[in-house]
Amino acid sequence: MDQVILSDETQFPTEEIIFSHIGKTKKHWDSIFNYIHAEYPQFSELWQYYNDGKGWLLKVTKKSKTIFWLSIIPNSFRITFYFGDKAESEIMKSAISEAFKNQFKEGKRYGKIRGLTLLMNEAQNVEFVKELISIKLKY
Repeated sequence: MDQVILSDETQFPTEEIIFSHIGKTKKHWDSIFNYIHAEYPQFSELWQYYNDGKGWLLKVTKKSKTIFWLSIIPNSFRITFYFGDKAESEIMKSAISEAFKNQFKEGKRYGKIRGLTLLMNEAQNVEFVKELISIKLKY
């Protein structure tokens, strides 16, 4: 995995800073956040610095439920969802790629959950994020 870019605890990630790092993937950022703001206005977004990973992460939530985590990497960004076993059959039936299904199926377990990380370098991954948000809200 690429190194997280936003590692200066004193430098809050403004849009200017974020967009200077994600390059051409800004169009995917815009697609995702335009979609979220239109379809899920109850979602909240919070940037926070985490000492364990020595970097800033964006946590997107609905009330107390975390929907996904976002981190900035060189020339892109990645989004990570965490799902419990109950979501596995829905994920396997979904339209996301086989590679992402395998990543989830074979992924490291953190207690009863597993992560699924999408590198946002392809337009198709935007559609996968939308689908995974829908699955996340079911479970």
